[in-house]
Amino acid sequence: MLGIQHFDAFLLACIALNLTPGLDTFYILARSGREGHAVGLGAALGINAGCVVHTLAAVLGISALLMASALAFNVLKYLGAAYLVWIGLRMLLARQAARAPTVTRGTGFAAAFRQGMLTNVLNPKVALFFLAFLPQFVSMHASHPQLGLLVLGLSFIGTGLSWSLVLALLGGRIHRLLQRRPTLGQWMDRVCGTVLLGFGLKLALQRQA
Repeated sequence: MLGIQHFDAFLLACIALNLTPGLDTFYILARSGREGHAVGLGAALGINAGCVVHTLAAVLGISALLMASALAFNVLKYLGAAYLVWIGLRMLLARQAARAPTVTRGTGFAAAFRQGMLTNVLNPKVALFFLAFLPQFVSMHASHPQLGLLVLGLSFIGTGLSWSLVLALLGGRIHRLLQRRPTLGQWMDRVCGTVLLGFGLKLALQRQA
């Protein structure tokens, strides 16, 4: 009825994709490393909430419209790139006194959730991924292919959330290390800021497929 095909292969692909390091991995480790695993959890939940948005967009056909419009694609792309660059610059340019507990302000669970969700939602590459990846495992001749897409999207989010929680816990260990050695935290801010700037510039140069 849902038209889902080769679900076992789909899950294996999801696991492989989630294990591949990228912006999401880096962001969760950065937030949990600077503020602890609870804030890392907020980042993880925010990123996966963004995936829920992209899943619903793919099911409703909004992503297809986005990919068909060069203007819409570029607007979303540059908004996402500007947001990443803004976060990166705040980390690089923050004064020494502002480095506690973190310079990826705002601080805390809610801010990490909000930033994680925005970095995901404002990335047209993620929208394109959901639009191109999910339909490969659903027969469009099924009675309810949209429900099949929704089930696959939620399955992908389930595997991604599991890995995100592992990253948040790992970042919590880094956080305890940085508390004992504040100088490492300063260097981590610089490295994180540089990498986020790099992701932002890479997104800005992304072309519509």
